[in-house]
Amino acid sequence: MPQELPRDSRLDALVRGEPVDAFAVLGRHDGRLRSFQPGARQVEVLDADGRLLGALHGPRGDGLFEATLAVPDGYRLRIHWPDTVQDTEDPYSYGLLLGDLDLHLFGEGRHRELGRVMGAQPLCLDGVPGVRFAVWAPNARRVSVVGDFNLWDGRRHVMRRRVEAGIWELFVPRLAAGARYQFELLGADGDRWLKADPFARQTEAPPGTASVVAAPVAPVAALAERARRQRRDAPIAIYEVHAGSWQRDDYGHGPVPDWDALAARLVPYVAGLHFTHVELLPIAEHPFGGSWGYQPLGLYAPTARHGEPAGFARFVAAAHAAGLGVIVDWVPAHFPADAHGLRRFDGTALYEHEDPREGYHPDWNTLIYNHGRPEVRGFLIGAALQLIEQYGVDGLRVDAVASMLHRDYSRKPGEWIPNRYGGRENLEAVAFVRELNTVIAERCPGAIVIAEESTSWPGVTAEVAHGGLGFAYKWNMGWMHDTLQYMAREPVHRRFHHADITFGLMYAHAEAFVLPLSHDEVVHLKRALVAKLPGDAWQRHAGLRAYYGLMWAYPGKKLLFMGGEIAQEREWNHDRELDWFGLGDPLKSGLQRYVADLNRHYRAHPALHLGDCDPRGFHWVVVDDHANSVFAWLRLDPHGEHPPLLVICNFTPAVLPGYRVGVPAAGRWRQVLNSDAAIYGGSGVGSADELHAEPQPSHGQPACLCLTVPPLASLWLERVT
Repeated sequence: MPQELPRDSRLDALVRGEPVDAFAVLGRHDGRLRSFQPGARQVEVLDADGRLLGALHGPRGDGLFEATLAVPDGYRLRIHWPDTVQDTEDPYSYGLLLGDLDLHLFGEGRHRELGRVMGAQPLCLDGVPGVRFAVWAPNARRVSVVGDFNLWDGRRHVMRRRVEAGIWELFVPRLAAGARYQFELLGADGDRWLKADPFARQTEAPPGTASVVAAPVAPVAALAERARRQRRDAPIAIYEVHAGSWQRDDYGHGPVPDWDALAARLVPYVAGLHFTHVELLPIAEHPFGGSWGYQPLGLYAPTARHGEPAGFARFVAAAHAAGLGVIVDWVPAHFPADAHGLRRFDGTALYEHEDPREGYHPDWNTLIYNHGRPEVRGFLIGAALQLIEQYGVDGLRVDAVASMLHRDYSRKPGEWIPNRYGGRENLEAVAFVRELNTVIAERCPGAIVIAEESTSWPGVTAEVAHGGLGFAYKWNMGWMHDTLQYMAREPVHRRFHHADITFGLMYAHAEAFVLPLSHDEVVHLKRALVAKLPGDAWQRHAGLRAYYGLMWAYPGKKLLFMGGEIAQEREWNHDRELDWFGLGDPLKSGLQRYVADLNRHYRAHPALHLGDCDPRGFHWVVVDDHANSVFAWLRLDPHGEHPPLLVICNFTPAVLPGYRVGVPAAGRWRQVLNSDAAIYGGSGVGSADELHAEPQPSHGQPACLCLTVPPLASLWLERVT
């Protein structure tokens, strides 16, 4: 018969939920077996083959069962609840779970596979299926995993603390994927709080805040020939998308699409427009939908708004099958202060800085990551690697890089702390960015990291070995600002602002640039792109076509936010789908066809992309025709193996007959693209499809063309060899 054992003061602490080493008092110890099962009527012990070995004495009224009982390895507990019987292994029968190397690398910030180590990992231990939990909380006095499986009672599954790394771990036998959970933490002052798992690979859909045990997802293969397709001499045209508002069912009034619906609709749409990449606004889990994902808390979890992680993997695989690369916006700069998130995770400023002059972002009411802490750097880099290595993502666009690099970003004097040299540079963030880009370059060949960096920080896209930050590309915010400002002016005034177009070429090759017409330019009273332009409907659409013609022929990779291809009239609203009904207007359907042709020609004509990041790929022809607001230039193959392409842009509504333009060779020239063509909604003005250049010098060139330049239009012409 089981015998009642003397009371242990540590058990009283366990019952009260106070800090105690649960592994020291529960499970097997010197011939005794204890189990804490509040609400159970009886607990029996079975051997590995299911044979009954005996019963534990109890309960005492507090959920404790115990007895002097010799039990073998692999024993099981049979717990009699009021309405069911549960057979399970004892969580406190298992030894240490994480290896010393895992702990060591985590503490140094050098663990590159945290997605398979931390958080909730379904696995088998000694042949027993279950879930291993691991969480970093070095300053908590107690950490428990709680969920539906234990009635959210923090006394039932108290975790073991690995002192050397500040990690708490526990294996919960027989638990399966799909279980909801959080961590209950106890602080030095006795306060208890619940936190979502920072390393969760799945979450419940907001407004719920629980983490979810994720089923394993098979790794997605990278885009075929990813390295070649993403080089600086490759054509890269990116369609930027907010997945929740691109298109919805029920005529736009239905729920947001899941990943499979996006794979079925969005992928062929983007591929049909001949874009090379689709870029998603942040897909990491975020509590507030109105942040568009830019205030994320679950960097390891694709948002549940669109379904399970496996669905996101299928979306990426579908994009790759269609020949599209996938870029994801990623936010390692800051995080929101929601109570269930990272803020003071273990009762201290663990992920953020303690001092608000370093740890609080006044613009966004968010907290700033402590990039100087190794564990935080490892946490962030691990999340980036999971997106690329697990889900097959081909690139990351890093948000708010400028806010990371400058300690005084958006702060007044006295509101920031200088670095150790007295400067404004955030040395720790600089080191983090360089480490991030170095690690991705080493582990993920061909993957790209793009910086949204709005200042003149030098060497953003220079190699780390040469003192740069190591990004593959940088958004050209100056080009975007200047050219949109130019296009917003009345045509009669553009002659006085010629430099808004020409100035960008002064620095166009200082970095490897992406030209962004992004989501930020069509929200917050900024108006939609077509609505920024002056004139009647025809002039606004013609002007937008001319502007796109300039952009696609300008040095740099291309990015267009969804809706820009159909001349969306209203500002983007994240709660509403795009105005697809507008495609009944020939001006809008014509623009959509025009964007597809821009992408097709951008790919097909090497002169348009081989020199995107090479100064030899661009040469001004007409740079000073202020009176007519005309610009003309050559796009060139830096190696001279492909014919040049002549670009002419007229930003006035006047037709210019007999306009002379210098070209590098006499002979036949062919019209490649005319934005004023009738099929695009234009007036159909222009010269013949094929022209003859006379051997008469002009604009510093040995020959010239005489042609009719359409109103508010871009022309592309190619020499016929």
